[in-house]
Amino acid sequence: MSSVSRPRWLRRLLLIVTALATVVPLSVGGCVTWVYSSASVSTVGSSEFNNELAIPPLAQSRVRADGTRVFELEMRSGQKEFRARQATETWGFNGDYLGPTLRARRGERVEVEVRNNLSEQSTVHWHGMHLPAAMDGGPHQMVQAGGTWTPHWTVDQPAATLWYHPHPHGATEQHVRRGLAGLFLLDDEVSEALSLPKNYGVDDLPVIVQDVKFRGNQLDSSHGMFRDVGFLGDRTMVNGTLTPYRNVGDELVRLRLLNASTARVYTFGFADDRRFSLVGTDGGLLERPVALDRVRLSPGERAEIVVRVLPGERTVLRSTKLDAGLRFWTQRFAGGDDSFDILELRAASTLRPSPELPAALAHPSTPDGSDSVRERNFELNLSGINGSPMAMDRIDLTVTRGTAETWMVHNNDGMPHNFHIHDVQFRVLELNGAPPPDALTGPKDTIFLPPNASAKLAMRFDGPADPNSPYMYHCHLLWHEDQGMMGQFVVVEPGQSAGTPAHHH
Repeated sequence: MSSVSRPRWLRRLLLIVTALATVVPLSVGGCVTWVYSSASVSTVGSSEFNNELAIPPLAQSRVRADGTRVFELEMRSGQKEFRARQATETWGFNGDYLGPTLRARRGERVEVEVRNNLSEQSTVHWHGMHLPAAMDGGPHQMVQAGGTWTPHWTVDQPAATLWYHPHPHGATEQHVRRGLAGLFLLDDEVSEALSLPKNYGVDDLPVIVQDVKFRGNQLDSSHGMFRDVGFLGDRTMVNGTLTPYRNVGDELVRLRLLNASTARVYTFGFADDRRFSLVGTDGGLLERPVALDRVRLSPGERAEIVVRVLPGERTVLRSTKLDAGLRFWTQRFAGGDDSFDILELRAASTLRPSPELPAALAHPSTPDGSDSVRERNFELNLSGINGSPMAMDRIDLTVTRGTAETWMVHNNDGMPHNFHIHDVQFRVLELNGAPPPDALTGPKDTIFLPPNASAKLAMRFDGPADPNSPYMYHCHLLWHEDQGMMGQFVVVEPGQSAGTPAHHH
């Protein structure tokens, strides 16, 4: 009997193994196909634009007898109804979500009284601002729960669209995602004299773009499968408003675009492919307006664009698929195949006439690389910049006050990154060995780098010196920053050495 049953048993085992060998790959393949196909999202054509765009209020301030302009910012928790009758727990500055727009003029001395009424420590970093390192709001300037911090500095840079957000080491993505962000606008004599739209909230609109996902009535901050760039949401909002529209009454409208998302890269344009004028980048105005139909912004980058509208028409600001040469898999799971309808502009039936844009805007404010005293190289990788993850007590670079340098930045990773430098604005001399495109000819503090891309950047470190207080350079895909893609440098007087940073984290 055993001689008969044994072949039968073997045949059954062979059938089972054969079935498993067929079913398992099919199941795995089916799961991979489902994950891949479901990873792409689009709101194009499906947004009803039924919520009026909120405009962050201009922050109140008081001016002391010595001329110092004083602002107050309070980090607090709250609740906001992004959707009707669904209250979502949030964080914000002076309110339930996001914060007011701070505004100051070049030459003014400013002070910000920051109070942290959250249940955990955080910071407030002035992204794009040229100021002393001890006032920068990086991870060394933690504000304890219930504590206060009062940075002060003199505004000494051209007019620009800057912003503020938390910068706690290891927790920046979560703090920004919860709602801690706001604009900081700078004015100067040049910008005030130009015939650009400048009536805040009327023909000069803040456009803070974030992607978001909800789980019930809560903000969902989880990372999807294979999302190694960080959090990617399935819808967008502007200034904390879902499906927003804005009524406009002027022929020319200035949009101050800020990518305040933590990982997503947007390619902004209009649904009808109309052209617009790029007038400003991260650090201020260009030399002259540039006509474009698309502008790409990675997290932290800003662009000021001016668009013409016709009486009675509607036009939609849209983000299209990312064209950056990403590989098939990375393109899908880094959000490159996603597209969004962002904001609808509704023009009045009769529009106020707008003056033509000036042919010239501002003189260059960044060095051209001809007087650089040193060239440095930076290799970007998720494991760390130049192979070293961030260490709070390690000074990575020492630069001399008053000198210009050229930094060569290369993304040798298989995923996209970007590169942000605190304190300075830089000029892009080359992108992938060629002159930069028009959209990158203005002053910048953040630049997007797809895999294998490289950029040559020129900047000047004109102070103030502080050997013990570092500035940061890092990837501004905030989960990457939290994982250690960050380094730090100090500015010193000629012949001075770096000190030791105070470690309060």
